[in-house]
Amino acid sequence: MASTIKIEVVTPERRVVDDQATAVTIPGATGYLGILPGHAPLITEMKVGQLAYLNAQGTEKRLAVAWGFAEVLPDKVTVLAEVAERAEDIDRERAASAKARAEEALKSAGAGQDVSEQLQELARAANRLEVARDNRPPDVIP
Repeated sequence: MASTIKIEVVTPERRVVDDQATAVTIPGATGYLGILPGHAPLITEMKVGQLAYLNAQGTEKRLAVAWGFAEVLPDKVTVLAEVAERAEDIDRERAASAKARAEEALKSAGAGQDVSEQLQELARAANRLEVARDNRPPDVIP
């Protein structure tokens, strides 16, 4: 059995990841899925969450993903996401502003008003901040 699996993450705008991995974690619609080389084929819907993988060099990579589908084959994982951002590409200030706007919209929503869109935006912004936070370099102690 192969020791790595190819991982591709694609959005409507661009290819975000094209790499080899030893393990992949996908935010499936009903929970996180752990994928190793040789995994049984499957297709799953994705929710807002973190996609993480260990590349062939043993470095963990994280992405903030939102909505889409993943196809898993024994030798390849293909993710078609509406949104996917590598941790190092996330603008923390923009994500914090989006979170604040979503929280404000939820606070000002009237009784009986559909707030599903605001809840989705809040989840997406919080996820982006969490992924970006995990990518920070370690604190340097003088």
